Amino acid sequence: MGDLLDLLAVWMPRQRWYGTKGRDPRLTVVADWTLDAGARLLLVRDEAVQPAIVYQVPIARRPEGSVPPGSLIGPASDDEVWADATTDPGFTAQLYSWVTVGGEVGTPENGFLGIALASPGGRTPASTATAKVLSGEQSNTSLIFRPDAADDAQDAGIPVICKLFRQVNPGINPDVELQSALAAGGAAFVPAAIGEVRGSWVTPEGVPVSGSLAFAQEFFAGVEDAWRVALDAAAADEDFAARAHALGASVAGMHVALAAQFPTREPDESDRAAVAGAWERRLSIALAEVPALAPYADRIREVYATAAAAPWPALQRVHGDLHLGQVLDTAANGWVLLDFEGEPLRPIAERLQPDVAVRDVAGMLRSFDYVSGAVADDDGAAVRAWVIAAQQAFLAGYAETAGADRLVDDALLDAFELDKAVYEAIYETRNRPDWVGIPLAAISRLAPLA
Repeated sequence: MGDLLDLLAVWMPRQRWYGTKGRDPRLTVVADWTLDAGARLLLVRDEAVQPAIVYQVPIARRPEGSVPPGSLIGPASDDEVWADATTDPGFTAQLYSWVTVGGEVGTPENGFLGIALASPGGRTPASTATAKVLSGEQSNTSLIFRPDAADDAQDAGIPVICKLFRQVNPGINPDVELQSALAAGGAAFVPAAIGEVRGSWVTPEGVPVSGSLAFAQEFFAGVEDAWRVALDAAAADEDFAARAHALGASVAGMHVALAAQFPTREPDESDRAAVAGAWERRLSIALAEVPALAPYADRIREVYATAAAAPWPALQRVHGDLHLGQVLDTAANGWVLLDFEGEPLRPIAERLQPDVAVRDVAGMLRSFDYVSGAVADDDGAAVRAWVIAAQQAFLAGYAETAGADRLVDDALLDAFELDKAVYEAIYETRNRPDWVGIPLAAISRLAPLA
């Protein structure tokens, strides 16, 4: 095991889902499940950062030369190698069986994998399917399972996408919890839930815990996300008001359903203080890294102070990381919302707490605003007008479905939108300096100088 951990310590930092870039991993094994066809499923704890992160790493022992590019971890013997099992047919077939049929593996001594099947809501997966890893993912690994039966077969079943959570935490992942609840309630604006995988392990303190390892849901093939749809519409100067209105209604429907299915509570002073403190911490970082923000600092703080004193709606479960890229444009269901994990960098305990629904609304408004920076326009006037019209239509659709009182006060929405723009200014300065003008322009509108 020591040699394997040494190989993983070299391989893991090169993966997009590894969350502690710039540090050498310090790995220990948390759980080790032996599977069929020469595969193993590992949970490894990385103590290079505190609190330590537990990663899920499925591996397979395969003949040298048989491993797809990018999957090679390192040598296992003279003629075999360790490989990332997400590209191994034996492991992917096992994973598909777990989420569509069920099963269990392991013993109390090394933890167990238990499968809790969700209600597919009338959408039936195929009995067998071929897997392909979805490219472009960052914090997780998703596999698309397409039915092996002929496309015209009546019992071919639906395609399935299964998200393998790379960072594992005790408790149910909010992506599993929220989407399963919404799908079970009959919501058409989320995919049908198929099944999930849960595992158990023991903490360093000797406490047995369990958590979500994978989640499968219906896959919509041949569709585009709302970001691409919006970009194409803005580039062609096509009216997007009706589509934006419908998207606002879908987001509102999500919030109404979540408030009905999960506990809500009125915010107290500690809640307000926590949110306001987060705003201030982010602003302090931004002022240190984005010099162009300095003239706006006092005005930004005034907007925050006004919002902190304004009426707030009841706190409830929310999406937590909503933007146009988290929405699919489907023919059968209209707009479909995805990825309810929340912001990956926020601690899981925070993401499971009731929050202000306006956070999701602000995130979508900021996403629309980014269209203005991604679409070429000689003077910017036309695409800016398109963005404003889309944002207004989105808000109208939201208010008509959720009720205007859910936005409560423009000051609160302004503050969340401003906080998001401040975060974007930090991100763009660090990663895409040519784009920093987009959030800076938004900040100048939301916190205008006298």
